[in-house]
Amino acid sequence: MNLANALTISRIISVPVIVLLLFHDSINTSVIAAVLFLAATITDFLDGYFARKYQMESDLGKLLDPLADKLLIVSVLIMLIPLGRVPAWIAVIIIGRELAVTGLRSIASEKHIIIQANWLGKYKTAFECTAIIPLLIHYPIYGIQFQLAGEYFLWIALFFSLWSGFDYIYSYARQTIT
Repeated sequence: MNLANALTISRIISVPVIVLLLFHDSINTSVIAAVLFLAATITDFLDGYFARKYQMESDLGKLLDPLADKLLIVSVLIMLIPLGRVPAWIAVIIIGRELAVTGLRSIASEKHIIIQANWLGKYKTAFECTAIIPLLIHYPIYGIQFQLAGEYFLWIALFFSLWSGFDYIYSYARQTIT
């Protein structure tokens, strides 16, 4: 166990806490859930930073980091559907893309093909997180329409989700044809 893996595990532990907060929908629980989500998002950047800077990269970290990312995003998106904060069809596309890319990378790995993560996936993740925080808050506070802001960024996240998904498919196809 090292610092990078501990940060990743803290992100996994935050998921059920955020889910429980969303079961008790109120302005207070929504803001707390958003703050926890933001903290979890920050740990995603920090665990990678510490792992690279201090040579803490491990097989456990390589397994847990993407798992923690997907658990966090997917769980929150699913929980926001019955609250009316995220349309189900958008959640299905974003989650479906995650599953498809994970499966494609697994198939590629078996064929010794490496599909590198690129800036499209980083933009996708950044816009997903930027959308989810105001969608979690949802309630207008000090005249700020958090739901509207979240929806705006969710559309951008959807765009990058589709674009990066097609880019992964194209990258895989290009490497298998040549």
